[in-house]
Amino acid sequence: SAKSQSQYGVLMSIIEESLSGLRILKGFNAERYQKAKFLRENRTLSELQISVLHRWQLSSPLTEFLSIIIVAIILFIGGNMVLKGDTTLGPDAFIGFILIFANILNPARSAANSYFYVQRGIASLERIEQVLDAKIQITEALHATHIKSFAEAIEYRNVSFNYAEDIRVLHNVNLKIEKGKMIAIVGPSGSGKSTFADLLARFHDVTEGEICIDNINVKDLRIASLRKLLGIVTQESILFNDTVFNNIAFGVDHADEETVIKAAKVANAHDFIMRLENGYQTSIGDRGSKLSGGERQRITIARAIFKNPPILILDEATSSLDTESEKLVQDALFKLMQNRTSIVIAHRLSTIQFADEIVVMQEGSIVERGNHTSLIAKNGLYAKLVEMQMF
Repeated sequence: SAKSQSQYGVLMSIIEESLSGLRILKGFNAERYQKAKFLRENRTLSELQISVLHRWQLSSPLTEFLSIIIVAIILFIGGNMVLKGDTTLGPDAFIGFILIFANILNPARSAANSYFYVQRGIASLERIEQVLDAKIQITEALHATHIKSFAEAIEYRNVSFNYAEDIRVLHNVNLKIEKGKMIAIVGPSGSGKSTFADLLARFHDVTEGEICIDNINVKDLRIASLRKLLGIVTQESILFNDTVFNNIAFGVDHADEETVIKAAKVANAHDFIMRLENGYQTSIGDRGSKLSGGERQRITIARAIFKNPPILILDEATSSLDTESEKLVQDALFKLMQNRTSIVIAHRLSTIQFADEIVVMQEGSIVERGNHTSLIAKNGLYAKLVEMQMF
């Protein structure tokens, strides 16, 4: 049934969460809590499946019983009529009719038994259709433009964005980022920094206003060509259960080995990669589980370097690094950002103080702009964040 299929999804989600969050479970002594949660949901699934199985198991003997009753009734009534001569149907024709009817019973019973599988298939189909019929939020314009390069500037023009009708995340943001400039976006948690960057890549579309690259609205660009201009490194190191080589050259068939190694060297990842069992051909496990946090982050940075995009989005790219790893990656990032347009969302002063411009956001609005020295002199929100060691 649809309910049991939905409950099965809930149970699988609990199993996945438990395995991926095993350290947290142990660290908080929450094994018993999570076990009780699993058993509770498993019991609910068992009850739903037992209920369905009862109906299915009952259908077979019920079908057999009804078949016997029907045959008995036909034999009793029809036989009496044939013997008494109350019908024009002869004995041989009546026996032939009984044989035909008996041959029909087996397919009829099979159809009844198949009803369970049909219902289970319908329930699964309904869940699949919910995904397939979901409204596509990001659509491409009918005659979208293919952009080959980035030449001038990125502009946010009166941009506002709502996640829901009553939840506004960005308010009337105006910002021009010229080619080759490094712009740092800072502010308290929940101020809209990551959303600001997500809108450029069209992970969401603006609610009001427009974002333009070289005076072309990003909504009028082909999504693939837009994202080809962007290199993205997020605070969460997203890696795949594949080799180091394939993770760095992600999305590229027959990648040049020399280029991959060069990217790894710039990201200061080459040395630790060569210490792995099979070097660049070492499988790193699900989500890079065989690597440390700093190593995973350097692989994602190497991936961005390999792509060699004209625009970089660094969303707290050094947040998961220890002090030693951060120094290695900071050096790589500064090399990478030379002669590129960079949007850096960071919480560490070492990352942003050399930016061409620092944009301070609060509650979805730009409240301050300037370089590190001028913003400190203003003694506003930025100065307070620095004083509170928010970076």
